[in-house]
Amino acid sequence: MKTLAPGVQMTDSALSQVVVRAAESVSGARVLRPRRKVAVEIAGGRAHVDLELAVDYGLVLPDVAHEVQARVVDALRRMCEVDASVDVSIEKLEK
Repeated sequence: MKTLAPGVQMTDSALSQVVVRAAESVSGARVLRPRRKVAVEIAGGRAHVDLELAVDYGLVLPDVAHEVQARVVDALRRMCEVDASVDVSIEKLEK
């Protein structure tokens, strides 16, 4: 369980789902091993997320990474009321 605010807790699984769904809402991006490789740490009202992505071949990789970061930050801010930083590593290109 992660504490988001005094009296508000969220399971690790639910928090990971928020992150994965936000990241995968970007066309051409897929989170690799979402059950094992989505690291979300929350401390002092801030979240830090590490994601490993597969991206469709032919897309501009920095653009996809920046869009994933923006959508994850927005989802965590709207749904969990925490500010976030997101580190993205692109591990695989897909056809």
